[in-house]
Amino acid sequence: MPSERVAIFIDGSNFYHSVKDTFNFHDNQIDFAMLIEILRKSRLLIGVYYYNASLDRGYNEEIYWKQQKFFDELRRIPGFHVIPCRMRKMKKPDGSYEFAVKGDDIHLATDLISFAYENTYDTAILVSGDGDFVPAIKKVQKLGKIVENAYFSVSRSDFLRSVCNSSVTMDAIVEKCVKK
Repeated sequence: MPSERVAIFIDGSNFYHSVKDTFNFHDNQIDFAMLIEILRKSRLLIGVYYYNASLDRGYNEEIYWKQQKFFDELRRIPGFHVIPCRMRKMKKPDGSYEFAVKGDDIHLATDLISFAYENTYDTAILVSGDGDFVPAIKKVQKLGKIVENAYFSVSRSDFLRSVCNSSVTMDAIVEKCVKK
């Protein structure tokens, strides 16, 4: 029985854009159950926490429903939690719209820290290349927790990697997890 407890925290927007930029396909083409098994190794999985926002249904209903189907597939994976964040819609001067996921980083950082204080995990795996998480990582490390960084080459933060206890690139891992 594995004794090291691991929790996986996925920055959904960072993951989506990294997959799209690296492989030119969408994250719904990835077998997340397989991905989780590779990341957790033989350790006891406490949970997977995926932070993202729903797309604007009024902007493109077909894409909205594809994303909802994807979120439902993720929720069917045992221990997988989709944490809803907010989508901000801004009208640009040319009349088009720009969208930005809001609140995902703060939700992830709050869970990373509060779960550490609650002693929910021994090791946190942060799937992101966003250096904004460094203060939260330093706080959980002060509590004796290990933080591993799983990042994509295209979106890596050298600062983030230098602060984490270890790191692994997601590029080769994701290639193994593409749905057939």
